[in-house]
Amino acid sequence: MRKRWWSGATAPWASFAVLNRWQSIDWKRCEAEVRKLQVRIVEALKANRVGKVRKLQRILTNSFAAKALAVRRVTSNKGGNTAGVDGETWLTPAERYRAISSLTLRGYKAKPLRRVEIPKSNGKMRPLGIPTIKDRAMQALFLMALEPVAETQADRHSYGFRRNRCCADATDQLYKVLFGKNAAQWVLEGDIKGCFDHISHEWLLQNVITDKKMLRKWLEAGVMIGNVFHDTDEGTPQGGIISPVLANITLDGMDAQLDKYRTRKQDGKTVSRKVNLVRYADDFIITGESREVLEEIKADLIPFLTERGLELSEEKTLITHIDDGFDFLGFNIRKYKGVLLIKPSEKALKKFAKATHEIIYSMRSRKQADVIEKLNRMIAGWVNYYRYVSSKKAFWRLDHTIFLQLRRWAIRRHQDKSLEWVRNKYWHKSGTRQWVYSTVRKNKRGEEYTLSLITLADTPLLRYTKVRADANPFDPQYDEYFAKRRSLHRQTRPLKRSA
Repeated sequence: MRKRWWSGATAPWASFAVLNRWQSIDWKRCEAEVRKLQVRIVEALKANRVGKVRKLQRILTNSFAAKALAVRRVTSNKGGNTAGVDGETWLTPAERYRAISSLTLRGYKAKPLRRVEIPKSNGKMRPLGIPTIKDRAMQALFLMALEPVAETQADRHSYGFRRNRCCADATDQLYKVLFGKNAAQWVLEGDIKGCFDHISHEWLLQNVITDKKMLRKWLEAGVMIGNVFHDTDEGTPQGGIISPVLANITLDGMDAQLDKYRTRKQDGKTVSRKVNLVRYADDFIITGESREVLEEIKADLIPFLTERGLELSEEKTLITHIDDGFDFLGFNIRKYKGVLLIKPSEKALKKFAKATHEIIYSMRSRKQADVIEKLNRMIAGWVNYYRYVSSKKAFWRLDHTIFLQLRRWAIRRHQDKSLEWVRNKYWHKSGTRQWVYSTVRKNKRGEEYTLSLITLADTPLLRYTKVRADANPFDPQYDEYFAKRRSLHRQTRPLKRSA
């Protein structure tokens, strides 16, 4: 019998356990097959052969390799155990393998989303739509065909929900366009009101290069709030795998919209107006030489967004001088006597301090080791995010805040003991440091080791290397560049969360 790479030893119809079929899938071969088609999609799009792009997308979405990867993606992430309105999940290898063959276009109909609400930082609630596991897998499948298109057509300085890009790239780009003496002095802080909830369905159907029938099914699937069905006439569901890419495609073109404002004529010469765009999802910053030019840009963005069913939030869209500073992605960006500094924002510091307080208070009866492990995971994630900017003073400040919180935790546990006794029990000397919150634990082999709380101020700050603006992870000409970039990141490994 002819051997097939997707089933391990024999063809899919052979009579061995479905369990073994899932476990024997050659995932590297699947990824290589999908990658090959994605590269061809990029090449066809660069040649402006949209018809060929659509043909390649159909080939990809009908391939076994892409379907298998889609099932693996939706079952291996955190939401893999979360069911939609049908209550269905794919938890076992047998269910996952059978799910591969169920990802077909014929007879497919998207089911309504299950609506849940999650709290926002401002106290309001954010609606989140949870598709069924099959709808998530179908979206993941078609996302593999859409993402190469989105990356090829994306704005150069868009950094949200894109491969190999992150918040650090956005802040570094802002530093580049704002730090010089002759840099822009004014910024437009842009925010789009309910971006995901109001995107025009008709605009998406007319402008997104993907299967229109499938896209319409997801957009018009509706939502179940309690036991009541509601139509969805606009917007993309927050919670859908494909939604972030659709939102990015909707906002791409904003950079080109600014081209007419970038220069002006002065004394027969072309002078830069220092107009630059940095966008992360639906939050964006536009720099300019004056308040007036930013007012013009703001007015010009209104029809651009209206066409897409969107509008600026008047409450959050502000024009600010760089000496007054502004917050973006949890950072405060401001010039102090001509020197640009990017630091953790006051709001971010207070939010972190509140979170550590809640953790420590909730663990007031737990062992010291449990408290250390829980805090270390949180601290490591926080310092890894802020270690690329001027964070040293903020780290010292938070170290002191956490010390006060832990001291209160310890005193509350031993109200009949002296302060000296409490200190000797929970804080110990380590090298030249006198106050180290630590304890002794045993590993699985019975060997003792010291478990210590991470000190934020001990974390070395690093210089971040921003991704190239035109780098496309689906374009082979950038393969070597991304390989070198991954190697560079391995040399500066982030702080481990289990430290």
